[in-house]
Amino acid sequence: MTDSGRLALVIAVIAAYMSLIAGPAMSYIGPGAGLTAIGTVLALIGAVVLAIFGFVWYPIKRYMRKRRQSRTKAK
Repeated sequence: MTDSGRLALVIAVIAAYMSLIAGPAMSYIGPGAGLTAIGTVLALIGAVVLAIFGFVWYPIKRYMRKRRQSRTKAK
């Protein structure tokens, strides 16, 4: 093993050890983060619902237009 390989191994072992002994951060998360998370979830749900609605509505709309045109031509 080369010197740079040993150094990389030592650094990796030290980093792993430090990540295992880390204590809790005890930080404060304000109410804005919760509201942002709720807003993001609602926006995602809304986007999915609108996408599904769009995929369902377009073929129905096309069918209704085709049916209306065939009635107009028949008259």
